[in-house]
Amino acid sequence: MRALFVVDVQNDFTEGGALGVDGGAAVAAGITDYLRAHRSKYDVVISSRDWHDGDNDNSGHFSDTPDFVDTWPTHCVADTIGAAYHPALDVSLIDRQIKKGQGVPAYSIFEGATDSGQSVLELLDELNVDEVHIVFTRYVSMVTQVPEVRRMLPLKIVRPFRQDYTRKKRGEYRDRVHALLADVGLTYVCVAPDEPRRTVAA
Repeated sequence: MRALFVVDVQNDFTEGGALGVDGGAAVAAGITDYLRAHRSKYDVVISSRDWHDGDNDNSGHFSDTPDFVDTWPTHCVADTIGAAYHPALDVSLIDRQIKKGQGVPAYSIFEGATDSGQSVLELLDELNVDEVHIVFTRYVSMVTQVPEVRRMLPLKIVRPFRQDYTRKKRGEYRDRVHALLADVGLTYVCVAPDEPRRTVAA
């Protein structure tokens, strides 16, 4: 069984959002195009969303003076527009939904759960998933997915669509992703809109 993870395609990570950057809406649309073209390749599509508490700092995750590494501006508060999926993402193509970060920092989809409390690992086990592909909007998300998936399942990085917040930070996250992929022997094809196409092989 093959699963596709759709990681954190939310309004607050696109133009006008708390952590938005130019090109975010195009990323969401690109993921929809990919899903429509390749949906038959996947037995299940699982999405994640940040779903932070609005009445606390989520164990230090939110800050009025964020460093954009360990602390961040308030974003993706549960049941707000910022936490909603971007409208360009066709959610009818998603089978299961994961929420993460309720009261705590959470970067990886594996830190979340379904509304019924089922963990991602439990869900993958229930569905007999033995291969995972990932699409995502942010390198900071990707850094946290690779080691956890790779320990358990074959992994393909389908499309790292977008980079993060400042050019300096983007470069740091990109380098971390390349290093992670090299460590586990994967090949990475970048088609992010502000980078030339490239392949990085271990």
